[in-house]
Amino acid sequence: MLKKPETLFVLGYMLLPLFALISAIVGLTMILGGNKIAGIIVLIVVTQVFTFGAFFALRKRKAVLLQDHSNEQANSL
Repeated sequence: MLKKPETLFVLGYMLLPLFALISAIVGLTMILGGNKIAGIIVLIVVTQVFTFGAFFALRKRKAVLLQDHSNEQANSL
């Protein structure tokens, strides 16, 4: 499932950055609402997990595309 460039595109460019933005908003709302410790944990940990997940998906997508491209070139020779 995570070897398809289309799936990795959706994860890396759409879903995970959206989840990171939502979790950052939730963390800031928690901090401003008075729940500082939980808000900081959400802001630092959860947001960073989604952000690094997006970077991971984009790097994996690039590797899969390069591998597919090299396989196509090898097959065409």
